[in-house]
Amino acid sequence: MWIDTHCHLDAPEFAHDVRAVRARARDLGVTHCVLPAVQVADFERVRALAHEFGDCYALGIHPLYVPQAREQDLEQLDAALSAQRDDPALVAVGEIGLDYFVPALCESPLRERQEHFYLAQLKLARKHGLPVILHVRRSADALLKGLRQVGGAEPWQGIAHAFNGSLQQAREFVQRGFKLGFGGALTYERASKLRQLAQDLPLQAIVLETDAPDMPPHWIYTTAAQRAQGQAQGRNEPGELPRIGSELAAIRGLSPEALAEVCGKNAREALKKLALLAAR
Repeated sequence: MWIDTHCHLDAPEFAHDVRAVRARARDLGVTHCVLPAVQVADFERVRALAHEFGDCYALGIHPLYVPQAREQDLEQLDAALSAQRDDPALVAVGEIGLDYFVPALCESPLRERQEHFYLAQLKLARKHGLPVILHVRRSADALLKGLRQVGGAEPWQGIAHAFNGSLQQAREFVQRGFKLGFGGALTYERASKLRQLAQDLPLQAIVLETDAPDMPPHWIYTTAAQRAQGQAQGRNEPGELPRIGSELAAIRGLSPEALAEVCGKNAREALKKLALLAAR
């Protein structure tokens, strides 16, 4: 019984076979997927897919989409969260956050613009009483600053997606009420710091994700040299989650079944409406 807490089934890579992809994952034991939007244009698509598959969704504006976003998009997000207030499948505001990996986003005016969108969306999450799904890419300290700025000492709920910060940063996110998402990146033996972090954190702090079609595990990754020779990059799918989970289980010295149970419980704690959906 696996829960993929971060999966972009609305991505173009799945346009031709999304139903087969979701059916494959279900056959492998992935009972639930969380589908975060990345821009206003995708809101209806993620909502429709979540309802079709019995999954859930989040609405937000991703930092990589801030350059083309308009100020009115925040108003549309607010309106969408109000309109879907009673939808049990709407579980969070996301994917939102900060990206300090892409050079252009680190420079003015885009650095300040993505920070503006991040803070505005945190305020909308508070307004609508929803958890948040955070994009964390070389931005953990700035994200934490924003959480303190908007929420003060009040706790949050949500997930720090694809977490790859320090143990100290991880502990602060956990103290603020977050679970930390781990996926395909931890399957690489060279990712020693990430694997050590996954081993050292309290198990109650961890949730599993694929970020499909991105963040491929090592068994479907192709190098630049292989791609230059014509070998296609493997497409990540939610059906890869059990194998990713099994790798984490081995790191933690647990059975895959035990890990799935605990990480599922953690996901339902992070996204409170997910617990109601899972009970249906």
